[in-house]
Amino acid sequence: MGIRLVNVRKQFGRTVAVNDLTLAIEEGEFFVLLGPSGCGKTTTLRMIAGLERPTRGTILIDEREVTHLEPRRRDIAMVFQDYGLYPHMSVFDNIAFPLKIQGTGSSAERARRVTETAERLHIAHLLRRKPAQLSGGEKQRVALARSLVRNPRAFLMDEPLSNLDAKLRITMRSEIKRLVSELKITTVYVTHDQTEAMALATRVGIMDKGDMVQVGTPLEIYDRPATAFVAGFIGSPPMNMFKGELAPSGRLSTTPQFLSAAVAPGRLAEISRAYPAGRPLTVGVRPEHLELEPSGARNGASAKVELIEPLGADTYVYLSCDGIEMMAVARRIAVKVGERVGLRVLNEHIHLIDGETGRNLAEL
Repeated sequence: MGIRLVNVRKQFGRTVAVNDLTLAIEEGEFFVLLGPSGCGKTTTLRMIAGLERPTRGTILIDEREVTHLEPRRRDIAMVFQDYGLYPHMSVFDNIAFPLKIQGTGSSAERARRVTETAERLHIAHLLRRKPAQLSGGEKQRVALARSLVRNPRAFLMDEPLSNLDAKLRITMRSEIKRLVSELKITTVYVTHDQTEAMALATRVGIMDKGDMVQVGTPLEIYDRPATAFVAGFIGSPPMNMFKGELAPSGRLSTTPQFLSAAVAPGRLAEISRAYPAGRPLTVGVRPEHLELEPSGARNGASAKVELIEPLGADTYVYLSCDGIEMMAVARRIAVKVGERVGLRVLNEHIHLIDGETGRNLAEL
């Protein structure tokens, strides 16, 4: 069952929470809405669920318009951040509650479906307990089971892992991805955690201030960010950003200076034909694409090591070059604070971004 939003807008007074959003989510897709707090992602999810009415626009589920349809008639299930379990009910009764409310099947049929769902989520041994007797991860599994037990046609999740500790988040993330893959349920998942989005999604939609700024697979967005906002938001640690401009001669002027020589002349020539000289540019390089050479500088490019954070497989190295701070991610490297290292970056890993519009110039 696919989900479509056509020119959907949501205003709260004069505040535009979602700005004329058009989006198609394919049947069976795991679609993640990603962005910072207040970007409109949860409001979008709540409009799909029917918990918020759009100011204007159309929402379709399985090509049936549901814009003004009440939530219970949309055949969807939703998991919230706070679990929403009934404290006076057992785990069994919490899971069975949607079936009982809808009058689905006999008592024996409901019991069978509850047990099967609980077994799938590895909580069958908890069915007699109350929510107060459960850990955070167990409560989240119960909330998932309650949503899955009635076999919904679409699954909506609003930051369901945010209350869990880091280790349990990774475990539950894997379980959710496995479940959705097995059940082939169309899923819309909201998070502000880019690692979560990259790990789970078939496609990611990145929102900023009510606008959908880019939609694509996780690797498409990582490799080809459409804007400076996406380039800075996706990636951990974030992309290094430097100021620059295109000189009248067609050369790139930037600090640190070694980036100027790293961009291929042919690429600069293409950009200069469509981009006025003197207009500001932002030059972006991901920390993992900034290569360090402990033996010394290559082509005169060097930087001073300011701080080192060894994290096991990777080492974060904080540098200063031409008075500009930057960061590199390297494997285990024998450098010390205060030493100078050589720097190198390949042309294909340099992002040139319009300094006024924030648009990535990769397509020029």
